[in-house]
Amino acid sequence: MFFAKADLKHQYSWTAISGDNPKITGKPDSTIFNIHEGYEMLYMINHMADENNWKNKESGQKTERMLRENLPSDIRSQENVKNWLATNWNKY
Repeated sequence: MFFAKADLKHQYSWTAISGDNPKITGKPDSTIFNIHEGYEMLYMINHMADENNWKNKESGQKTERMLRENLPSDIRSQENVKNWLATNWNKY
């Protein structure tokens, strides 16, 4: 599944990070996750889709909804967001 900008249900800012940024590792890490940044939201949704072999857009929309509506404010890093999604997937 590939989740695209047009699939998102919420409004986002779209501030790109330069492609040669050494902070970009290609996997969720200790970088702070911003739920209002579209590129970060798409990255997390598509990462989770790849990791879990999701085949439908509904799973991506559920991920977006969980992050925007239910993510606790003390869950900040990409890695912790990913772990929270995995742990709480069946609750929402």
